[in-house]
Amino acid sequence: MTSALRSPAVAGRFYPRRSDALVRDLHKYMPDGESRPAAAIGCIAPHAGYMFSGHVAGAVYARLEIPQHCVILCPNHTGMGVPLAVMTAAAWQTPLGSVTADAAFGADLRRRFPALEEDSAAHLTEHGIEVQLPFLQARRGDLSFVPITVGTSNFEVLQKLGEALGDAVRQQPHPVLIIASSDMNHYESDALTRIKDHKAIARVLALDARGLWEVVMNEDVSMCGFGPAIVMLTAAKRLGATSAELVRYATSGDVSGDRDQVVGYAGIIVK
Repeated sequence: MTSALRSPAVAGRFYPRRSDALVRDLHKYMPDGESRPAAAIGCIAPHAGYMFSGHVAGAVYARLEIPQHCVILCPNHTGMGVPLAVMTAAAWQTPLGSVTADAAFGADLRRRFPALEEDSAAHLTEHGIEVQLPFLQARRGDLSFVPITVGTSNFEVLQKLGEALGDAVRQQPHPVLIIASSDMNHYESDALTRIKDHKAIARVLALDARGLWEVVMNEDVSMCGFGPAIVMLTAAKRLGATSAELVRYATSGDVSGDRDQVVGYAGIIVK
């Protein structure tokens, strides 16, 4: 039973507060008939303001069959709450309506991985999951999901969460899409950001979770959602993933024209 309502934290800043304006933006970023949607195990989508990264996120979601059930992992930008936090007994409000968290699936995942704790503090002002929801709502009206914030960089912990998630998804009687919400390198030049980002992207395309962790750590890539990406890749490999595709890459400089300090955005699908 839903026991809480999680109100929007970044509506009117990262995306339009009015539903009609939001729908117009979503149609712009996911034009009808541009691609034939296909099933996937997981994906990486950015979470910046829509004016900067909406075209990258939209390119991903336009390519996907969106199942009724999703898991969305994001970094913990705020530092609030516990390192691994799920908020299951809630409905998440957006300008397009509410999306119910999948309490049963979330509880099962917590049983499999007790380090994942029920905690609303990590979620209440975090934008990484919230900005994904309107894209999903536009594609699937009966959506439910498991929201997870990831605030640790410990590879073994991320790997174990990914393994538990893969096992939990395998036991579900229905398809589940695992979404890693992440931007790429932050606030360096466009040229350097592209070099760093494509080193990280290469490891994602190779389905190499450990390699992604090593590139981020050794090459100083400020990919905020590398933890969620490692969890997603680990779960996807456990679920039989065999390939990944870079759907779109861009930097904020492509929109702003400022090439001195940019943020990178990658849209990737894992099948």
